[in-house]
Amino acid sequence: MQYLFPPSLTNLINQLVRLPGIGPKSAQRLAFHLLRAKEEDAGGLARAILEARSKVRRCSVCGNLSDGETCAVCADESRDAELLCVVEEARDVISMERMRGFGGYYHVLHGAISPMEGIGPERLTIGPLMERLKEGRVKEVVMATNPNVEGETTSLYLAKLIKPLGVRVTRIAHGVPVGGDLEYADEATLAFAFSGRKEI
Repeated sequence: MQYLFPPSLTNLINQLVRLPGIGPKSAQRLAFHLLRAKEEDAGGLARAILEARSKVRRCSVCGNLSDGETCAVCADESRDAELLCVVEEARDVISMERMRGFGGYYHVLHGAISPMEGIGPERLTIGPLMERLKEGRVKEVVMATNPNVEGETTSLYLAKLIKPLGVRVTRIAHGVPVGGDLEYADEATLAFAFSGRKEI
């Protein structure tokens, strides 16, 4: 039915459909919302997109997203320089920071090893990670990659590279979520939870 729309509206809908999680119906709703919005609101959205595209870059230290040379985390000298948390994506840093239980620094890999998708170690920021570790300040690396095949593969690969440097390598625990029921947990989740048990 998009042939009923003016070409400019069709183009807007087509661009919105390309966003993750946005289907044709959602794209149409968003497009009509933007047409009804005040001009300054629509213009503000357009300017925010262009500004983010032009200003946001990778932190030169950890690979997190930043408007400047280094991100806010790397610029914070009060953090524990002996702790380094390795994550797959910049959005994972935000998740870890929301927890407010980690006071060290981060390293963002920008992906995970996935032979099925043609992503090898050379596509990740492993070189800069190893350079940071060779400086000798980091005593423990916490692997916080996703609990899937790619995340586990990446963690194991990195652990083999890091351990010869004399740096302790740990992995975040995985298991039954708070508020979850055991009957709905799959076998792998329960196995992780059981192997990660600790004394109370």
